Amino acid sequence: MRALAIAATGMSAQQQNIEVISHNIANINTTGFKRSRAEFTDLLYQTERLQGVSNRGRDATVPQGSQFGLGVRTAAVRSLQQQGAMTNTGNPYDLSLNGHGWFQILGADNETVYTRAGSFSTNANGQLVTVDGYQLSPTITVPANALNVSISQTGVVSAMIAGQTDPQQLGQITIATFPNDAGLDALGGNLFRQTAASGQPVIGVPGDPGFGVVNQGYLESSNVDPVKELVNLISAQRAFELNSKVIQAADEMAGTISKGIR
Repeated sequence: MRALAIAATGMSAQQQNIEVISHNIANINTTGFKRSRAEFTDLLYQTERLQGVSNRGRDATVPQGSQFGLGVRTAAVRSLQQQGAMTNTGNPYDLSLNGHGWFQILGADNETVYTRAGSFSTNANGQLVTVDGYQLSPTITVPANALNVSISQTGVVSAMIAGQTDPQQLGQITIATFPNDAGLDALGGNLFRQTAASGQPVIGVPGDPGFGVVNQGYLESSNVDPVKELVNLISAQRAFELNSKVIQAADEMAGTISKGIR
């Protein structure tokens, strides 16, 4: 029976939906994390009678046909790029972006990758790096004798140096934007890579038109709403159960037919 196969696709789709929701909930405290949403499309249709064709010669056109859908499939897992809440940490190397943009990071093999997680610190050479040791790009080096590091909303990094009366500018943070943020390839570790779907990065200074601003001493929290995720989880679970009921009903009908034939 077709109902068995159709309901099986529904159960598979809802299982994937629950997996997406569980990933969101698991990352509820991940800095800069963006929640995802599973999106579905219907499968092929089996046509038993075409609409708009003539029933008898040139007369009596069939107004509505007979088509049976064959189920559902997961079309995409969309990353939702809404702004997360800002958390004050007091750490001068913690940076958040309020608005559009991504920090540029020198990843493995010096490949430029992108992140919204601005929990930076300094390495042994005084360079600003991520929690995994990847350098911020362009490279910012903080001298060992720096007394106070200040980062403006436009990304200008300055520090008071021992023995000097005026602050010294250490560098300029630039950020990247993309035509389609959802098209970025997630690498794990809060890092993303550009793809053909994301488009080419546009590099600019924080605060320029179309670019967010930098907030020193703040981190961007995950944009996961626990209440919404729990509601979505209950909805997905009920949909899974309904599809299992369809399989049970179709199985009982097949058993009844089989008994009737015998």
